[in-house]
Amino acid sequence: MTGGRTIIHWFRHDLRLADNAALTSAVETGAAVVPVFVLDDEAAPPHASGAASRWWLDGSLRALDKSLREKGSRLILRRGSPVAVLMDLAAETKCTAIHFARGYEPRQRRLETDLRDACRLAGIEARRYAGAALFEPETIATKTGDRYRVFTPFWKACLDRGMPARPLPSPAVLEAPKKWPASDVLPSWKLLPAKPDWADGLREAWQPGEAGANARLIDFLDGPSTTYANDRDRPDKQGTSRLSPHLHFGEISPRQCWVAAHMKADSEPEREAGLASFVREIGWREFSIHLLHHWPHIVDSPFREDFADFPWEEDERIISPHLRAWQQGLTGYPIVDAGMRELWQTGWMHNRVRMIVASVLCKHLLIPWQRGAAWFFDTLVDADLASNQASWQWVAGSGADAAPYFRVFNPILQGAKFDQNADYVRRYVPELARLPTAHIHAPWLAPPEILATAGVVIGKTYPHPLVEPAEGRARALAAYARLKGESEPSTRTAEPI
Repeated sequence: MTGGRTIIHWFRHDLRLADNAALTSAVETGAAVVPVFVLDDEAAPPHASGAASRWWLDGSLRALDKSLREKGSRLILRRGSPVAVLMDLAAETKCTAIHFARGYEPRQRRLETDLRDACRLAGIEARRYAGAALFEPETIATKTGDRYRVFTPFWKACLDRGMPARPLPSPAVLEAPKKWPASDVLPSWKLLPAKPDWADGLREAWQPGEAGANARLIDFLDGPSTTYANDRDRPDKQGTSRLSPHLHFGEISPRQCWVAAHMKADSEPEREAGLASFVREIGWREFSIHLLHHWPHIVDSPFREDFADFPWEEDERIISPHLRAWQQGLTGYPIVDAGMRELWQTGWMHNRVRMIVASVLCKHLLIPWQRGAAWFFDTLVDADLASNQASWQWVAGSGADAAPYFRVFNPILQGAKFDQNADYVRRYVPELARLPTAHIHAPWLAPPEILATAGVVIGKTYPHPLVEPAEGRARALAAYARLKGESEPSTRTAEPI
């Protein structure tokens, strides 16, 4: 019996029923529960969802509503200023409390503060629960109370806390209110592309929603988890979990992933090394959340203050055509172009390739990392603010625990090492498919007769590189030297990788 009480559960980036502490707590009170999702009309980039994320959100909300209806409930959709919308809904339903999972982004945190203040004035309880992290950021600190800036000791501190508790099950049933409040109709939000409809590749590649997330996890645990430690860097293989968009939208929790991986390793010891590596990658996601929470300026400013004066290219006449070629997968570097085309077609890119394309943009082309991060945020289905900004800064050299700026990825060597048979390049750059593997990662260096036989005309059917790799690397090292006030690049520079 509800006793006439009603609780609003505000869904945010927790679009699932299982392992959802805020929802479970609301159900356990015995009150009627009104689940709501609010489309935040006041958010601006990079806090507003990009186009690919909006496509995913549409599918995820449809799946969530279906799951709720199977439990005797439904999802209420509203749009506008989240706090105002929630307080209006609270007045309509005469609710006694609003439950929600916390966020870690600067705007999310401001909304929580404003909501608590509004609820206090209205005499409503605002109950915040743990969010999308394994460990809340305030709980992980050094022995002196400082926050970690380096991943390895951070992750050790996390591991020292032991295995997370078992995930919560889905509620068996959600008590419905006597009268449901009005809801928007999802198509009216126009989250899906219309003309042109560029989402065919996304529909083919993904199944948004909690069921899709669970299926993806099972497929990974039963399949590539055995070889994950080695294959996770190979874009030519199906060696990764591809769980990142499901984690971003909260269709599955990191705790569910960790516990499932641990149980799988216990039952099948041959998978232990791969699953340990998988959990460590979840740790990198955790580290990004930690960084954004404690240093919110990393959204648009360098984590390392000394990079504030980095000599990026400033001439828009150079930046614009180079950035456009990079976005379109026409840089002349096959591994880069394959990655950028994979991103456009599927809304996702292999992590190793993300590092390569980011390095080329920031170092070979000297385009500020913020420009690349903005494109990723608009085109990735897993566009997570913490992971996106922290990862771009890591590659650019300005972030926490960053790769040194003078560590410059060579796109030829990276392609040959991680796409050894060029299967990845041939899939996404079909105009090069007939080139022999020995030449495909640097087609402009191939002998004329090889190019002719493969039907490749450099500068016509496939572009010249925007910059020669050696020249790009030299420019990057010279820029780093200027930042350090050195007349010549440091002798510490490593060999190309």
